[in-house]
Amino acid sequence: RVMERLPASAFTVARLEELLKDVRTLNAEAYQQVRSELETDLRDLAGYEIGYQGQLFDALGIEFTTRGVTAGQVYAGAMSQPFQGRLLREWMAGLETGRASRIRDAVRMGYVEGQTIQQVVQRVRGTRAKGYADGLLEIDRRNAEAVVRTAISHTAGFARDRWYDANDDIIGALAWVSTLDSRTSQMCRLRDGLRYEPDSHKPIGHQVPWGAGPGRLHWQCRSTSVPILKGMEDDPLIGTRAAKDYRDSARGKGEQVRATTTYADWLRRQPAAIQDDILGPTRGALFRKGGVELESFYNDRGVYLTLAELRRKDAAAFAQAGVE
Repeated sequence: RVMERLPASAFTVARLEELLKDVRTLNAEAYQQVRSELETDLRDLAGYEIGYQGQLFDALGIEFTTRGVTAGQVYAGAMSQPFQGRLLREWMAGLETGRASRIRDAVRMGYVEGQTIQQVVQRVRGTRAKGYADGLLEIDRRNAEAVVRTAISHTAGFARDRWYDANDDIIGALAWVSTLDSRTSQMCRLRDGLRYEPDSHKPIGHQVPWGAGPGRLHWQCRSTSVPILKGMEDDPLIGTRAAKDYRDSARGKGEQVRATTTYADWLRRQPAAIQDDILGPTRGALFRKGGVELESFYNDRGVYLTLAELRRKDAAAFAQAGVE
């Protein structure tokens, strides 16, 4: 908007530097406001998550304690622990710097190339015809969304972990719960339904590592965990869980499935088109016609195998599925 108000003759060296100074100031103010509002929301989220975990056990009539677990302590702990390699304040600072640099470079390039003010604005903001998705600011919108979503998952996961620690006398295991839809990552598909020790996070009955944990395993991770009472570690989960195909989130059909349904179970019931969309056509054919289970696409440590590695592992499955 500042640039749009400039006259056509505004691109002098002196005016350019003044403009860039204004951009840096406005950019810093905008991200400071975003960070402040996000931190307030995360503090509220920490309290909500602690309360939610307590309500789950309270509904079962089980005595528990939240001693040492408060929203303030959880929030402070989450903010002092990095996610995806950085603290939240470091990610926010990086977003601010990155956006300012992209705008600065676009303005300077426009000056060097002799572009009009409108051309530079279009490069930065994008075009209305494409919903402004073709502008440089769209990069920052996507980056900011990824940081916010990951910060929320990180804080919620940290709150759950602190609650589990405070109630380790009644929790015997943790079950990994991934989202049942076509956007779930390769890493989380495999882990859905797997169980881990509550304190050490050692795998129970398998070798797939916990990693950073559900909600923090990767950018924008949507997985969560469910605590299992001591003495019930070998029992199946009860109740239902949601499943939805999000390829078209506006019209995607949702359903409730049994809590024991794993991602592999859900995927097996999907049409071939969705299986191919998620796995790729070759793996989709192997999954449907080659007798290859979802976990067979990974090694024992949960690493996704290449097609060449899969062929060396089970060439007969390729022949059975009729794929090269």
